[in-house]
Amino acid sequence: MNNGPIGIFDSGMGGLSVWRVLYRTLGDESLVYLGDGKNCPYGDRAAEEVRRFSLDAVERLVGCGCKLIVVACNTATAMAIKMLRSRYPQIPFVGLEPAVKPAAESTRTGVIGVLATSRSFDGELYRATSARYADRVKILEAVGEGFVEIVENSLEHTPEAKAAVRRVVRPMAEQGADRIVLGCTHYPFLRDAIAEAVVGFDVEIVDSSEAIERRVEHLLDEMGLRAECGHRPQYDFLSFADAGYVERLREKAFE
Repeated sequence: MNNGPIGIFDSGMGGLSVWRVLYRTLGDESLVYLGDGKNCPYGDRAAEEVRRFSLDAVERLVGCGCKLIVVACNTATAMAIKMLRSRYPQIPFVGLEPAVKPAAESTRTGVIGVLATSRSFDGELYRATSARYADRVKILEAVGEGFVEIVENSLEHTPEAKAAVRRVVRPMAEQGADRIVLGCTHYPFLRDAIAEAVVGFDVEIVDSSEAIERRVEHLLDEMGLRAECGHRPQYDFLSFADAGYVERLREKAFE
């Protein structure tokens, strides 16, 4: 048993889509969420910058006594998780990658769409996974231009957000994609706009949040890190931005 908190970090608010799943399912576990905010978004940053930002985040979470850390950012996972694991071998890390496998294995049309950042598409794990299915499935890739900024500014339900999403997502459905993979943790906040963009097509939206939760539970059990039953959890929010951003993180977490 270990009553220490689980740490979760992202470039900004997107990782709260993962935080919410852990909050709902792991009722005894304390959670510390770090949304960088100051350097968001990571998706168009140089790889070395992403590694530096990620290390800063992990150092702060380690300072909070986190027993397990979720890299709730596809870009940070792609660019930094190997480095983080080598720097902190005593801490289990859970990373994200676009959910190509479940989409590829369930598609009926043989076409799937993947929405991600350019850095996520460059990631070794994504390239390996997509290559594994390339001979069986056509994969349409698109960067969600402006999506992160929409979520960071809480504009998900505006006409401008819907138009931006439609421009990127609708062509995937028109080209036969029946699965659209959300390869950035900011994108689930745009699920309603994505669903609206593909009205008239039989499309399923796929993200990694539930798979991440299952992996976290597996590691907690495997390593004896579960909090005590009935432990009173605490929920803390951190950032490299200002206090106003921290308060926005807290509000969005509990929306």
